[in-house]
Amino acid sequence: MKFSEQWLREWVKPVISTQELVDQITMAGLEVDSTEAVAGEFSGVVVGQVVKREQHPDADKLSLCQVTDGTETFQIVCGAANVREGLKIPMAKIGAVLPGDFKIKKAKLRGVESFGMLCAEAELGLAESSDGLMELPESAPVGEDFRAWMGLDDTIVDVDLTPNRGDCLSIAGLAREVGVLNRVAVQGPVIEPVAPVIGDVPAIEVLASDACPRYVGRIVRGVKVNAVTPMWMVEKLRRSGIRSIDPVVDVTNYILLELGQPMHAFDLARIEGGIRVRMAAADEKLTLLNGEEISLTPETLVIADHGKALAMAGVMGGEHSGVNAETTDLLLEAAFFNPISVAGKARSYGLHTDSSHRFERGVDPELARTAMERATALIIEICGGEAGPVVEVASAEHLPKAAVIDLRRSRLDMMLGLSLADDDVVEILTRLGMQVSVTAEGWQAVAPSYRFDMAIESDLIEELARIYGYNRLPVRTPAAPTPLARVAENRLTVSDVRRQLVARGYHEAITYSFVSPQIQKLIDPERDGLALLNPISSDMSVMRTSLWAGLVEAADYNLKRQQSRVRLFETGLRFIPTADGLKQIPTLAMLVTGNRMATSWAETSQAVDFFDVKGDLESLLARTGAAESFRFVVDSLPALHPGQSARVERNGQTLGWIGALHPSLQKELGLRQVVYLVELDLDTLLDAAVPAFAELSRFPEMSRDLAIVVHQDVAVEQVLSGIRAVAGEYLTDLTLFDLYMGKGIDPERKSLALGLTWQHPSRTLTDDEVNSSVEAVLSHLNASLGATLRG
Repeated sequence: MKFSEQWLREWVKPVISTQELVDQITMAGLEVDSTEAVAGEFSGVVVGQVVKREQHPDADKLSLCQVTDGTETFQIVCGAANVREGLKIPMAKIGAVLPGDFKIKKAKLRGVESFGMLCAEAELGLAESSDGLMELPESAPVGEDFRAWMGLDDTIVDVDLTPNRGDCLSIAGLAREVGVLNRVAVQGPVIEPVAPVIGDVPAIEVLASDACPRYVGRIVRGVKVNAVTPMWMVEKLRRSGIRSIDPVVDVTNYILLELGQPMHAFDLARIEGGIRVRMAAADEKLTLLNGEEISLTPETLVIADHGKALAMAGVMGGEHSGVNAETTDLLLEAAFFNPISVAGKARSYGLHTDSSHRFERGVDPELARTAMERATALIIEICGGEAGPVVEVASAEHLPKAAVIDLRRSRLDMMLGLSLADDDVVEILTRLGMQVSVTAEGWQAVAPSYRFDMAIESDLIEELARIYGYNRLPVRTPAAPTPLARVAENRLTVSDVRRQLVARGYHEAITYSFVSPQIQKLIDPERDGLALLNPISSDMSVMRTSLWAGLVEAADYNLKRQQSRVRLFETGLRFIPTADGLKQIPTLAMLVTGNRMATSWAETSQAVDFFDVKGDLESLLARTGAAESFRFVVDSLPALHPGQSARVERNGQTLGWIGALHPSLQKELGLRQVVYLVELDLDTLLDAAVPAFAELSRFPEMSRDLAIVVHQDVAVEQVLSGIRAVAGEYLTDLTLFDLYMGKGIDPERKSLALGLTWQHPSRTLTDDEVNSSVEAVLSHLNASLGATLRG
């Protein structure tokens, strides 16, 4: 926000220099981006008046003017088209020095002597360009030093405010800060209620009171829109980066800068029936003041009459009901809009206005009536007219409540590293506008309505630190007990998981927690993600319910850049909406696509398959020391290939999923190769078995290989589980080393080759014992799964 130092000093008068003021504001957390002079350096310029204008005898585009400074008349040749008799202008007399060290001397133009120069804004450094002479109001005192009369020894300060300090987006807000910092009084203009002269009242209905808890309106009739905005107001607006348009618009802009309350003026003749504050209808059209026609969405709050939308609430007015040259009657509005209801709305339509900038950050909910009275008085002063009564529609239950915050002495001392005197604490908080009372543990503060950023104890401590001075806080080396953290033996860490996957050739990815709603719906169609109220963009407007959404986009990005072998993993939160709120689940996700091995002379190009990914996952599960507690159960998920997907269970509890991306989804996402995905709940995955010593047997192992034939529908896991159940306690290893389907085997069956190993801890096993175990295994598999030995 840009503001004039002189305007600020009308409200508060600290005895400090401009640089000290700038440093002070910056140190208080309101960072100053830049400062610049209001005008260029010049001298010898006075207010002049043209008393006579004649055509130059030898030049069609030049005028021969007689200009007075109140005591003397000078002949000056001027080429401006807008020069005329009676016009008051800045006049540079002989000896004057203009910006750029341009000295004014007596000159002869086309044979006629000229004793000075009539100036435009650009020639005085007041504007980048100008079309003609700078026209001064009738009240300008002829002969007065122009620089002093305009107050041009002023500085424009540009402050970059953080989003939480919307209360400082006005002269009033900045003056409050400067007053607190310097312990000086703040005195703004006295705002008296404007007594109604006419009885006309606007009909106002607020149909969305949660989005608009307060709406204030007033009718003003007989306004002369062609009146001239006073020079003092034009200059204050200019120095704040706003150009003058017409007196009504200028007044509403002035109130926005002075008090921080956005306002709007409607042409009363263009309003049908009355005002209705409501949500827009789907695809309702509105042509804005900038001429752009937009199609509104049902989430957009609008100011409407009984027939159509008139303005986008908190953003911009409509062209149809805007003030124009024929306007004589006004409907003034001032409102408080819930920041949540307007946040991001302007950006969603490609707009950003001074009003939306303030309403999104928060406007004082108690300011609307005061602003209405101030605006009414200024409009009547400048444009004439008669005002009716102020009409206010408010919903107390939806208006923000004053924050009541407890501040503990112990917490304050600990956070600041020093002990502020009780009187200083009370004084600072009181000067900040808070109502302070003493409690047993410290203080209780009630925040003023304009400090909507005050909510918790830390906010008060921050305010005390700001006003006391960050540079005055003690510099101390933190001291704290730092015992070594205990490492639980029955728990893996996330770092263990990351190291394991990196060792398997994966790269860690970090993607956004908010994703495109379209991709979210494709990946997880059974759940609706939480929509953000103020998203960065429409493509990042939903909280992810699966980490796959981000990883798939990352894979697509790599594939489009000729990186065909992609192995990514990510650990992070997914966000699941529930009846009780939002459940945040720590999750591990993996993505694999491309060749099994990196390209080299020693490796042939073989595409990765389901079992490669399963092997990577099993290596991770083995790190828990309880690999036998995990099972892969054939199941389907909408995002996964129905023939290549499985549910991962641990002790009967679903842990996550593994599988190939569904072919139709792969096509819709534009992926050119098969993608394999894994997603697991981290909390369950990280439970590990406590390491325990087991003595190594000194006796030989006994091994048997079995080739059995089972139906193709029988999962290998069923076979392995069956063997472990009956093979005896001395079975130490069980391996599937071959799978065969083809010639010599029933087309509906498959052959599994299994290696079984037994070892006794204290003696050598006999062939009879091992053979007995083998017979028990075959008998059990035949009875339970219909398995037979392969001939």
